Parts: sequence; structure tokens; C-alpha cells
Amino acid sequence: MKIEDIDYSGLPEHMRNGAKLYIESGILPGSFMTAIISNDLATACATADSINKERIYEICSWFYLMAPSDCYGSADKMYAWVNKKRLERKEKFTS
Repeated sequence: MKIEDIDYSGLPEHMRNGAKLYIESGILPGSFMTAIISNDLATACATADSINKERIYEICSWFYLMAPSDCYGSADKMYAWVNKKRLERKEKFTS
């Protein structure tokens, strides 16, 4: 699946823009989603708002089913994704 074809509707509405900015541009989201992406579920539970607490399983499942596999799963993968997207943005503007 192409990044531009990702359907963000499976996420809570207030999480969609952060997920889109992260996946498409490598912009780090807030603490809850950063914890989900990094596979740090203890921090995700500690930082979740009331909506995300109820939907944490769905959010994790969404990343597994919809997000590129190299953008989530550990902090190392997350930072590698951010750096990759940063380089892509830089190349786009210097070309």
C-alpha cells in the first residue's frame, strides 16, 4: 500500500492528523502516539486520554494493519523513520 492511500479513519478523530504527519512527513506526534509507535505500552497507558484508554487496542491494531512496518515497533525504528522522512523533505526542497 502506498503511503498516500492509508486510511486514517480507524483512529480516533483527534489522533488522525498526528498519525498522518508522522507517517507522511516524519513529524513526531505527542507523547501517547510516540509511545504507541515505540512499542512502549506502559507509557502509552500512562499518557492516554480517556478516549485513547478505551481504544488503545484498536490504535495498536491500526498501526499493525495500516502503517508501514518500518515506521513503528521500537524507538529505533521510529527515529530511523523520522530521519528518513527528514532527508526526503530536504531532497524535495533542494532539487
